[in-house]
Amino acid sequence: MVRLYTVRMELARNPGFPDGSAARGYDLHVPLTADGHLDVEGWRARKAECTVRRFWPDEPDHNGNLIHGRHGWAFSYEPGEDDDEPLFKLDGHAFRVGEYVTVRETDGDNLTFRIVSVR
Repeated sequence: MVRLYTVRMELARNPGFPDGSAARGYDLHVPLTADGHLDVEGWRARKAECTVRRFWPDEPDHNGNLIHGRHGWAFSYEPGEDDDEPLFKLDGHAFRVGEYVTVRETDGDNLTFRIVSVR
């Protein structure tokens, strides 16, 4: 059985957020390789369980899935691409504490998030 890890990403320093924000981020459940990269075969085997929760103050949480499509990896909350949030070069990222991941929000803004825990 492929193990799923819980990864927490919080908003890093971005325009308008010079200190970042622990109140804005994502909780992911994803399979990882021994070196912390996304385990693509593990994702294929358990994709329905590869979930994301987006948390943001004054907004309800958005719950969805990690998907892979013609434009690469993304968070998706509903069928179709309108609400998808693409992840910048996710294939090359290691999910380790202190690493950064860029997410394109549905409004088109690219925001950088720092990985704060992997368990």
